[in-house]
Amino acid sequence: MDINAYLDSGIVQLYILGYASDDECREFESLMRIHPEIAAAFESHQKALEEVIEENQVNPHPNLKPLVLATFDYISRLENGEEQSFPPVLNEHSTIEDFQLWIERDDMVAPEDFEEVHAKIIAATPDMTCAMVWIKNMAPEEIHTDEYEKFLILEGSCTIVVGSEENKLVAGDYFAIPLYEDHKVIVTSEEPCVVILQRIAA
Repeated sequence: MDINAYLDSGIVQLYILGYASDDECREFESLMRIHPEIAAAFESHQKALEEVIEENQVNPHPNLKPLVLATFDYISRLENGEEQSFPPVLNEHSTIEDFQLWIERDDMVAPEDFEEVHAKIIAATPDMTCAMVWIKNMAPEEIHTDEYEKFLILEGSCTIVVGSEENKLVAGDYFAIPLYEDHKVIVTSEEPCVVILQRIAA
């Protein structure tokens, strides 16, 4: 067979990316065992792809994992019959008592061994996500360009740093994050800081 023509057909790339048919895969694997040139081409393309992936990989923001897990949990609860709820939108007049219905729920608790941040979604609509969030030490810096973020502190205390401005908050305090501003949450209490967090479409 013409090995060069076979390799020029693009079969190596198709095989590595999973686009080759079953018959093509069987043939390719068989030919790799027979022809060292094909095996070498496979190893070369595989290494090149790994290098491209490594150069272009993007590490997800640390806050993403707890919110993804909270979303899965929320979807599961709805599928198991939980009725959708509609908590009030946070504002400067909001109080802890406004959210007592959800605070008192047996399932609105964080596991003892959670890492830095744990979240339980209370409600989600196209315009707003409302969650109860537990923060141990710090919620890393982030910025929002298309949604307003609002906090109501339920337990503990924290400092929300917006740009270079420090805002010290305790239980009962409300705080809103402006758009396009870097911000992070630093817990200042020994126990985790528990907050109602709302993200509202801008």
